[in-house]
Amino acid sequence: MKKKTPVANALSRRAFLAKAAAAIGTGIIARVAPVPAWARPIGANEAVRVAVIGMNNKGADHVKQLAGMPGVRIAALCDVDPRILEREVGLLKAKQIDVFATTDSRRVLERADVDAVVIAVGDHWHGLLTVWACQAGKDVYIEKPIGRTIWESRKIVEATAKYGRIVQAGTQRRSDPGVEDAVRYIKEGHLGKIQWIRTHDFALRTSIGRRMPWYPDWLDYDMYCGPMAMSPLERDQLHYDWRFMWNPGTGDLPNLGIHELDMARRFANYDLPPRRVMCVGGRFLNPDVGETPNTSVTVFEYPDAPPLLFELRGLPAKPGVKYMDAYRGMREGVCVQCEGGYYAGNTGGAVYDNQGRQIQKLHGDGGEGHMANFVDAVRSRRSGDLAAPIAVGFASTAICLYGNISYRTGKQAGLEAVRQALDGNALAIESLERMQQHLAVHGVDLAKQELTLGPWLHLDPEKDGVTAIEGGSESTMDRVNFLLKETQRPPYVIADQV
Repeated sequence: MKKKTPVANALSRRAFLAKAAAAIGTGIIARVAPVPAWARPIGANEAVRVAVIGMNNKGADHVKQLAGMPGVRIAALCDVDPRILEREVGLLKAKQIDVFATTDSRRVLERADVDAVVIAVGDHWHGLLTVWACQAGKDVYIEKPIGRTIWESRKIVEATAKYGRIVQAGTQRRSDPGVEDAVRYIKEGHLGKIQWIRTHDFALRTSIGRRMPWYPDWLDYDMYCGPMAMSPLERDQLHYDWRFMWNPGTGDLPNLGIHELDMARRFANYDLPPRRVMCVGGRFLNPDVGETPNTSVTVFEYPDAPPLLFELRGLPAKPGVKYMDAYRGMREGVCVQCEGGYYAGNTGGAVYDNQGRQIQKLHGDGGEGHMANFVDAVRSRRSGDLAAPIAVGFASTAICLYGNISYRTGKQAGLEAVRQALDGNALAIESLERMQQHLAVHGVDLAKQELTLGPWLHLDPEKDGVTAIEGGSESTMDRVNFLLKETQRPPYVIADQV
């Protein structure tokens, strides 16, 4: 759901836009300066100086949190949209907090009074900005998914190691005490062996519209697009709804599903990539320009771990309402089915026996301490202190992106062909049947309207890539290899050697 925040009136719009424009340099840099001498460990009594880049949605929450955090000083704010920047600068000014403000992220990374950056921009900027920040000697809190492609996500891991930075992934439930208690409870064997893990996210997604091509005239659109093709917009809104277009978005699997899948990975042996991944679904009933699925099932098969899947729904429980379906009492969350009962939760949750009677309540907070955990690690200079170090963020991002690649290389298929492709996976077949029932409530007959059936992608357990495609052609493999990296638009380019 979209989050709306009122615009502050703290600054004159004309004066602010002039100031923001003046802050933008004329040159484009493909690489920020090397780690400078001032990038030293922070003393115990010194404030950690933080900049926030991107503040339309989650970033605004980060600004609010950081502004009230002891031992932290917000040194700079950046957003390519000057209207959003004006709003957040005004809100801080009302709290007697003055900051450097710019619409150009490179001006932030040049500053010696910035120790760490929080990046909450569009997915297409995640990789480049994080690499630039590491090269500039900054520590980084990067929102999920950490990158838009497998390749650029790996470059973040490489840059983190090369420049010795503290980099935290924004999968906040890694800091949720209730989830930690649930993982411990299951691993101690109180419910016996895990049989399967189902993750799901049912979040209402309405039409993003369709209109004649247009360009926003109130910001630097070249900078907004960055590494992606600078195509005109055909959706109604500039912000947020970009995530439902493959250029520049990644859809709801890496946006929402990454939280639940990241949780699931803690319960079982999901550290290495899956043996194979496939996604089936479609975009139903929204006559808009959107491309990503609003209904899907993504299946992950591991050689030595229980079955795992993610189920996505963007349509409501029935036509004309705004509430969503639930699975075992949750609109979003993780269900870990064991021999003697199951855990169901999202932030905290509960443990139940197989008759659905609650055994134990687990209290969570959604990971409120995740940002504080990052700041503490910035002080200690120990990446091992991080709740979600970049290797964890990479692994959870990657499985979502592989699911996207399967879907994007899929073909239209009938129900029987989909059942056959699921290859006897009982958990996935049951989810397919529930998908069919859910769509039937909305008048969608899958016996007549075909699904997009992605191929099974076989993954290399030691390298980033796909080794084989079940039923795929040579051209399908070419498409897969392209999607693993895609293209970058000069000069907004990550070099092969970071």
